[in-house]
Amino acid sequence: MIIVARSEDKLNQLKAELEKEYKVEVKVIAKDLTKFESTQEIYDEVKAEGIQVEYLLNNAGFGGHGYFHERTMEEDMAMINLNIIALTSLTKLFLPDFTKRNSGKILNVSSTASFMPGPLQAVYFATKAFVTFLSNAISEELSNTNITVTNLMPGATETEFAKAAGMDKSNLFENTFSALSVANDGYEGMLKGKMDVVSGLTFSQKLMISGIPFTPKKMLLKQVHKMQKIQ
Repeated sequence: MIIVARSEDKLNQLKAELEKEYKVEVKVIAKDLTKFESTQEIYDEVKAEGIQVEYLLNNAGFGGHGYFHERTMEEDMAMINLNIIALTSLTKLFLPDFTKRNSGKILNVSSTASFMPGPLQAVYFATKAFVTFLSNAISEELSNTNITVTNLMPGATETEFAKAAGMDKSNLFENTFSALSVANDGYEGMLKGKMDVVSGLTFSQKLMISGIPFTPKKMLLKQVHKMQKIQ
């Protein structure tokens, strides 16, 4: 198992926990994925050590709350670099190895945000729409192979995401699901080769999602805007 994140200390702590709990060998690669060159460096390091990647899990991402015109250029460009550029780059780097041997699975973490535009999180919602459309398109391109691409779309989940994005006091995060249950749904869906997996939604949220195609866009935008306001 290879784990990648910016903080080497946190990675080493996770490595120790995983190796103790699951008796697996874990390799740590500390890289800042908001930097363009990081993905190529990760791929080169993996190849240099002769490691064959069977499952690629693109889980890194972050959001940010606020009106588009008030958020800084640096914040939103970093979000695009991580949520879109890094995911696309890692997929593009590792996928040719999968196609050469005609095996492998990819799990890209999108969001239920990908179903709609997101006032007060305009860039984040747009990045997740990109992930969903990219994942689905590649899935179809590979439909006659033994390679699958699964797109996980979680709802509000108990992680550091909401706090980091300034969303922990918004209506959107009133009801959350455990990160473990969402991760299990995604992993099981990937193993089954599912194209899309939706996880972590209350009954009312499921109704809202299912009704999106039939909801006038202006009404939908006002609903999402209201949900994302800080209480």
